[in-house]
Amino acid sequence: MFPLQFLYNFFYIAVVTDTEEKKKKVVQYDTSMYKRGDLLEVPRTLFTHFGIYLGNNRVAHLIPDILPVLTTDEKAIEKMVTNNRLILGVIAKKASVRVDSLEDFAYGAEILVNHMDKVCSRSPFEGEEVARRAEKLLGSVVYSLLWYNCEHYVMYCRYGTSMSFQTYQFCKVVRKIVCSKRSCLLSFLLCLFIMFYMGSVSIFGIVSTFIIPSTIWMAS
Repeated sequence: MFPLQFLYNFFYIAVVTDTEEKKKKVVQYDTSMYKRGDLLEVPRTLFTHFGIYLGNNRVAHLIPDILPVLTTDEKAIEKMVTNNRLILGVIAKKASVRVDSLEDFAYGAEILVNHMDKVCSRSPFEGEEVARRAEKLLGSVVYSLLWYNCEHYVMYCRYGTSMSFQTYQFCKVVRKIVCSKRSCLLSFLLCLFIMFYMGSVSIFGIVSTFIIPSTIWMAS
């Protein structure tokens, strides 16, 4: 119980501190620019965050959050999700589809509206249908950085297909790195080093030393 209480206190203090910092740099958004069912994008440090505008300064979005695992205090959970809560939520694969204000959702960043309409080959649903689908999914979800993140959520709501262009680009970069000829050579040298350093020169070790680099070579 003590570790959970410690974590709860840590995150609660982080929420209060982050909220106070946010008050110092509040950015006002013109809500007349957004319609119910619009897909909103805001750039973050390493990724783009997505949400669905519900009207009346409310945005539904999927965001990792560890705090609901640690406490049932609704007032604490409703406060803006801090970076600490978000990072541990990603690690624990815990997230929720929640409704926040435009200010809390965007956190001072510029908001892009329906940019995905130019990228996705599918036509978007009517705004009311998009918002209805977004509201229907409110609540706790299992989070996956690659298979179910905030982009998967909004793509399903607006276009009826659960996909993520960010995930695709990430996997594309990883594939280029892993399936390169340089990686093939490095894996071969690493296998040789491990085999001789650990003194495990065997048929299995020799076969593995050649199969792994060969597989990478064929995939490159």
